[in-house]
Amino acid sequence: MSVATVTEISATSTESFDDAVKQGIDRASKTLRNIRGAWVKENNVNVEDGKVTEYKVNMQVTFELDT
Repeated sequence: MSVATVTEISATSTESFDDAVKQGIDRASKTLRNIRGAWVKENNVNVEDGKVTEYKVNMQVTFELDT
């Protein structure tokens, strides 16, 4: 039997939404063990002078608890 929990994180990138997800998971994996998946809840962009300057994702990361 395994037990999992979910934590919500936000991550940003100047390149793309995909890169923001990768950076978020990379950073989360430095603190959380046994990450099993993530659900991207929201995508947002910051805009300056009519141009996208930053991509932001809010996601829920699921990880198994140690037994």
